[in-house]
Amino acid sequence: MADVHIYDAVRTPRGKARPDGGLAALSPQELVRQQAAALAARCGNIASAPDALLLGCVTQSGTQGGHIAMLAKLHAGLPDACAAHSVNNYCASGLSAIGQAVAKVASGEIGVALAGGVESMSSAPFLGDRAGFYTNDELPPRARFVPPVLAADRLANAEGITRAELDAVALASQQKAATAEHDPALQASRIATGALTGEECIRPQTSAESLAAAPAAFGELQAQYAGALEGATFEPLHAVAHAPPICDGAGLALIGYGGLGLAPRARVVAFAESGGDPAASLTAGFAAMDKVLTRAGLSLAEMDRIEFMEAFAVTIAKFLRDRAPDPARVNVGGGHLAKGHPMGASGAILTSSLLDALDAAGGKYGLVVLTGAMGVGAAMIVEREAG
Repeated sequence: MADVHIYDAVRTPRGKARPDGGLAALSPQELVRQQAAALAARCGNIASAPDALLLGCVTQSGTQGGHIAMLAKLHAGLPDACAAHSVNNYCASGLSAIGQAVAKVASGEIGVALAGGVESMSSAPFLGDRAGFYTNDELPPRARFVPPVLAADRLANAEGITRAELDAVALASQQKAATAEHDPALQASRIATGALTGEECIRPQTSAESLAAAPAAFGELQAQYAGALEGATFEPLHAVAHAPPICDGAGLALIGYGGLGLAPRARVVAFAESGGDPAASLTAGFAAMDKVLTRAGLSLAEMDRIEFMEAFAVTIAKFLRDRAPDPARVNVGGGHLAKGHPMGASGAILTSSLLDALDAAGGKYGLVVLTGAMGVGAAMIVEREAG
């Protein structure tokens, strides 16, 4: 991946996915347009005429149907010659789009790309595409859809992760996110979008006591998906506070080869994707992380900052327990449990957050990891360009 750079990356604040949410009045293509405009303002002509726009989006129906990347390209006024690609890789979509852009630049197919993701869950709700896959009970049990939150409970039981551990990581995410709102360095690439200037989903009132008192919320799903679970039952553990809020958001990165006359923010060291056992859903991100570290010839201990997607509390609890990274380097501005998960946009949002965190710390290497349902994972390592 030598000589492929991220010249800049920006993101929206995350808005609550409800009619009065801070981004709900904006169309998905408008969310993307405002990020493209911000990159053009920050980077100049290089961002205004990319060779391709690659856009992650999970629910590609309704307002997000009809090839959302093409619609966003036209709405943003990008050149006609700019290719457009809509990417769906579940929760890793935004990072998968960035990885595809990196590969295209590395191969010489293109020189410059805008890549990232968008999800307006206010207008295109979760499972809103009504895919037959979600309810098809004629598939073999292992191939049937299992909702991520149910997979999270199953994983916590299988891994022996306790409710106390889930509470601890949820509280840490909220506390770090609340603190980060007052740290301009960690928000250097967050672009006020519409009237929304800050993260809307953070719950600063969260306490250890309120978390401990919250009831497990998703146990009834076991009966609904009994066929996919092959009759297995397990203790419900995740409360609402252990799941990332449903929200709207978008993010874009400007990716290109070297020598474009603009100082890049980071070099892409390595990128990797991995599938995983759907019965151990939400673990493929770990496999992608291991693969990208091997490709880079680096260790987890060498990562100065890590953005590890808090798919649910179990994933970050498992990461901290099993891999023992320095907690002070992980999700320093808070994570999805506090800020929310706009599905197709999350990979791009975390990439932008990683660059801000690296800049703030003066660090060298950064790692971003995304994990999703049914065995989906992606990871990327970047090297900060000292400037």
